[in-house]
Amino acid sequence: MPLIPAARHLNFPTSVTADADGRLYIAESGLPFGGAPEGGIVSQVNPDGTVTPLVRGLRAPVNGVIWHSGGLIISEGGNPGRISCFNLSTGELRTLVDGLPGFGNYHTNMVVIGPDGKLYFSQGAMTNSGVLGLDSGDMPWLATIPHHCDIPGYDVTLTGFNAETRGAITGSFSPFGVPVSPGQKIAGRVPCTSSVMRCQMDGSGVELVAWGLRNAYGLGFLADGRMLATDQGADYRGSRPILNCPDFLYEVRHGAWYGWPDFFGGRPATDPGFRAPGDPDIQFLLSNHSELPRLELPLLEFEVNACATKFALVPTYIKQHAGDLIVALFGDESSLTGAEGPRVGRKLVRIRLADRSIHPVKPMPFERPIDVLFERVSHAAYVVDFGEFEIAPDKSIVARAGTGVLWKLPADFIS
Repeated sequence: MPLIPAARHLNFPTSVTADADGRLYIAESGLPFGGAPEGGIVSQVNPDGTVTPLVRGLRAPVNGVIWHSGGLIISEGGNPGRISCFNLSTGELRTLVDGLPGFGNYHTNMVVIGPDGKLYFSQGAMTNSGVLGLDSGDMPWLATIPHHCDIPGYDVTLTGFNAETRGAITGSFSPFGVPVSPGQKIAGRVPCTSSVMRCQMDGSGVELVAWGLRNAYGLGFLADGRMLATDQGADYRGSRPILNCPDFLYEVRHGAWYGWPDFFGGRPATDPGFRAPGDPDIQFLLSNHSELPRLELPLLEFEVNACATKFALVPTYIKQHAGDLIVALFGDESSLTGAEGPRVGRKLVRIRLADRSIHPVKPMPFERPIDVLFERVSHAAYVVDFGEFEIAPDKSIVARAGTGVLWKLPADFIS
């Protein structure tokens, strides 16, 4: 059975969700690549494959939408980031949380609802590895260098590392052109970057769950209440380039530290494997590692530049692989994130949590898979395909509007 398009001609979609009756809703990022209109959109997907826009003009990039109790909770990456709730009955869009960190390299990411009835959401880093540099100007969604710096979630003491870029001396966790000193202390605060946070369903009481996840784009809870996150590893770019850093799958524990900006997957940034021949040694940014929570290790690593995004838990009605994860791998963004080479990602993989192993899923003609959904009413599975999007050798974006697709997968796609 081939792939079936449930909706086509979408502009760089990122998320799909379903209500209690099985109706589908799709979020388009609002990124103006390839002539696409600016501003995020959330739409209902109709049975005939058309979409009915419900809310427009959302802060781009819209990184998540979930259904909950008659409404849609929307993650707006924005400047600043925001989490909103759209009431399907009244058409009212209400802000739950505003003023989240942005704009920077990464954004406010998806929301999930925890077993405690709270909203959990991730917040990406403002930088690649803790220092603002000229690479921010190479990122087409930024195209500027002076943007917001990172905010620690825990109290940190700096080593005093500064980078010089075209005459500007910039320190870690510092605005562009502002140096730092050895022993300088920065108090942790909320909201912060490189984190998972949570709040009440009405948006009140924002608090830190865990810090040191560089860009935890995908979040989800297992049946036993454990929380998992895909975390995108650092790139070979900027004032503190990190070579050959994979993406990771973590269990997110309350009060934990996941290492960013000085450790990646438990390995120190000073590991020679993260440094290209001829590059200077990589230095730590933080001098108080011993005062931070114990460093957490990943459950597993993905391929370098795979760009692990969102995932879905295989439901119990698929008995052969129930409890496994299906993870979307968006794929490499060479030459922005590192040297050009063979294409990586652009596919789904299955993770068997029992032994932390990664298994292939049947090849399918995706451009850029980014989200996965098992719909409980129809028992159908869906994948959001972001569409045609590549980074040219000059680091510009080559993308085509209207190429995003919501695919309905064949029943045997993971057999």
